[in-house]
Amino acid sequence: MQQTFYKYQGTGNDFVMIDNRQQTFDKNNTKQVAFLCDRRFGIGADGLILLENHPDYDFKMVYYNADGNESTMCGNGGRCLVAFAKQMGVITDKAIFEAIDGLHHATIENGIVHLQMLDVDVVEKYENHVFLNTGSPHHVQFESQIEDFDIKTKGAGIRYGAPYNEAGTNVNFVQKVSDAVFRVRTYERGVEDETLSCGTGVTAVAIAMHATGETQDNHVTLNVEGGKLEVRFNAENGVYNDVWLIGPATYVFEGTI
Repeated sequence: MQQTFYKYQGTGNDFVMIDNRQQTFDKNNTKQVAFLCDRRFGIGADGLILLENHPDYDFKMVYYNADGNESTMCGNGGRCLVAFAKQMGVITDKAIFEAIDGLHHATIENGIVHLQMLDVDVVEKYENHVFLNTGSPHHVQFESQIEDFDIKTKGAGIRYGAPYNEAGTNVNFVQKVSDAVFRVRTYERGVEDETLSCGTGVTAVAIAMHATGETQDNHVTLNVEGGKLEVRFNAENGVYNDVWLIGPATYVFEGTI
């Protein structure tokens, strides 16, 4: 069986995109998803995303991690799916779509996608880290120097350790550059390694930095290994709403496999 695919990346976070509006893709075949994401034997990607019809909104997003399992929200994946939906003629410059964590609004102009994320009303602050959910769970911790940091080893230790254990978490290591600029490196569960960028991760970092007083700004720049992302939000009485993830979403290539 031949499968047509499209490849997109958002600040180095890359995805296999499949137009599944005709429901031709076997969504229960986790081995096939993992194969397509395999960088040696398949196409290669951090995840696979299906574009599907929705009865009430522009489209539906179905997201799988590289291990083949359907997963929680992926911010960069959502931004890339908006760009893909535009390429497919599903939208022009605005979208409302449903993902696993609910509805998302988005706009796209000149390859830059603004994606509205979930409101966040719980930010758990501990002595050495912050934990919050931005559509996916995120552990955020400061490090004085992350240039030569062993992200995979340190990240895996936290991802599988207490209190996260079996469910696990994504892990973000943060270094402050200036009041409104932070450098971020992320260990992503499901990929089980460092990714060049994580959209829900930088959203979590921006909110965590504000909640802990590391920044007073509500528009934060995050330097990731694959480029630069921005997060904008409102903060009222400990609740973060009108949260937007902003950055490029780039078409790479397409083909059949």
